[in-house]
Amino acid sequence: MRHVDQLPYATQEDKHVTIPMSDGTRLSARIWRPTASDDEPVPAVLEYIPYRKNDLTSTRDAIHHPYIAGHGYACVRVDLRGTGESEGVLLDEYLEQEQRDAEEVLAWIAEQPWCDGTTGMMGISWGAFAALQVAARRPPSLRAICIASFTDDRYADDMHYLGGAMLSDNLAEAGTMFAYATCPPDPAVVGERWREMWQERLDAARPWVLEWLRHQQRDDYWRHASLSEDYSALNCPVLASSGWADGYSNAVTRLLSHVDVPRKGLIGPWSHKLPHLGEPGPAIGYLQEVVRWWDHWLKGVDNGVMDGPMLQAWMQESVPPSTSYEERPGRWVGEPSWPSPNVGEAVFPLRDHALGTPQDGGGRGKRTHTVQSPLSVGQFAGKWASYNAPPDLPYDQREEDGGSLVFETAPLDDRIEILGSPVAVIEVSADAPVAQLNVRLSDVAPDGRSTRVTYGVLNLVHRDSEETPEPLEPGRRYQVRVPLHGVAQVFPPGHRVRLSLSTSYWPLVWPTPRPVLLSVYEEGSTLTLPVRPAGGTDDTRLPVFGEPEGCAPPEVTRLSEPEQAWTVSRDLVDYRSVLDIVKDRGLQRYENGIETGLRACENYSWVGEDFGSVRGETAWEMRFRRPDWDVRVETRTVLTSDEDTFHVDATLDGYEDGRRVFSRTWNERIPRENV
Repeated sequence: MRHVDQLPYATQEDKHVTIPMSDGTRLSARIWRPTASDDEPVPAVLEYIPYRKNDLTSTRDAIHHPYIAGHGYACVRVDLRGTGESEGVLLDEYLEQEQRDAEEVLAWIAEQPWCDGTTGMMGISWGAFAALQVAARRPPSLRAICIASFTDDRYADDMHYLGGAMLSDNLAEAGTMFAYATCPPDPAVVGERWREMWQERLDAARPWVLEWLRHQQRDDYWRHASLSEDYSALNCPVLASSGWADGYSNAVTRLLSHVDVPRKGLIGPWSHKLPHLGEPGPAIGYLQEVVRWWDHWLKGVDNGVMDGPMLQAWMQESVPPSTSYEERPGRWVGEPSWPSPNVGEAVFPLRDHALGTPQDGGGRGKRTHTVQSPLSVGQFAGKWASYNAPPDLPYDQREEDGGSLVFETAPLDDRIEILGSPVAVIEVSADAPVAQLNVRLSDVAPDGRSTRVTYGVLNLVHRDSEETPEPLEPGRRYQVRVPLHGVAQVFPPGHRVRLSLSTSYWPLVWPTPRPVLLSVYEEGSTLTLPVRPAGGTDDTRLPVFGEPEGCAPPEVTRLSEPEQAWTVSRDLVDYRSVLDIVKDRGLQRYENGIETGLRACENYSWVGEDFGSVRGETAWEMRFRRPDWDVRVETRTVLTSDEDTFHVDATLDGYEDGRRVFSRTWNERIPRENV
């Protein structure tokens, strides 16, 4: 990244500003703005997240907020109620209170003498969710949003449930927020009130996974704050981006196709990262694009920001399987609209253990196959949403395919490029009332190495409805449709396209209550690929992204080394298998003198083929200290299940100066509802 120190506007920074809410709670903000805005008000841009502006996101914030401010905007970074130095408690994600607070924050910003009354919102992940959700409420000052790595459907396309099946990230993300929501404010900012504020957070805490497990189908809990319930609610322009390695690769194209506002979509090869920090690369000059977006929609500059394609996407070339890539080779392609007139459908029928050619038409096979996958299928699946640290992309799929039902093409004569969401239509029957169909699409090289391109999951009781799922009738045939995650991918000549079907995909997806034997009927089963004409020259006509740039972040002193691990192990004496994940940032000191440490561990285990043995655990330790202050929070959540019940056992401990000052334990049981 190129660090920029000469910007059009001189800026000033207010490190801690309090914003009053109507109920008396005060939220903490950090503000960067042009020095001249005291006399010449400017538009303002809000980022609204729970991840501690004073320390944990301060390095990242310092790259892009001063950069945008230096182009003539007031950038306001606010910690949600109950996080960082903001008062109150944070009880769950995307609550009504959170959105009402955001509306009040925007109103406060618009009334400040340095703001001209016009605002925008931006962010990645939670910040993008917040921007989209608040925009749907139509606050009067909000004119446009820039969002990355988000969803418009909280039930069907977030880290909780996928195709009606529960993701292990439902536990992992709950562990993340169990820790973040119980961290103390900084005494150097809030003074002696810090202990009282911390105690309030600890007293109010609970493992969020408990609430998420109580809503196993689409209901009003998930409908709240899901734009997919009413796309017409969005009435401001949106610049939306994500990455193919992210868990949120579907939302950009879905938003483009459903909303009726000025909109642009951008999808790169990235994991869960902002595009100017994108990994795998290439990263792009995203902040330049953001400034152009704000210049047009907040300042009225006629800069051609809406010229060019509606969607710009990175067409990924074939690569060998790896859990991490520095760069994904490929090229930018553009589409004038979405759905695109340039993308057609190629239908591959299932026949004789193979994928027939689209020219086969109705000549589908007549054979019936059965599959009952071992619990080990999924141990190389990687993370639902890659963060690229530790390396967490799917590895070689050959071992996964050993426990799967596989159909593949002959070696390709010609290059195939796909852009969009493949769809598997499969005719099945099961020997149990609850079953999963997990579908993977892979690129198989001539040497046999298999790189997963995309995947999809369907809990078969959700085959007709997410609101009112119905158990299967054992032995009855059903034709089901499984959409796979959107992707842009090249299959070169000589490679094969492989479709793999499995009845489990653990630990990415929580297994069914017991093993299932699934019958797959070739007749009535197809794979449809969204095929784009190969080798087009449209990339030469696209807008060219600049080099990634931003302001230089302040120096951070590393006091201990980070650690990361992703380890799969199996004991052939007792047949216990384990996936261990470690993400430890190490201890580091920020320019404000605060020292922080963050260590997160995930553990997923099982024994043989005992579906009742599956166990997930997430444990966090977060530490904050100065010479006269030393506190830490430790959380641990364990999730297990039997055929009828989920079991949640959790602990929360708070320490001051090495002495435990708070401790609480949860042992709760939640009925299992066709999951």
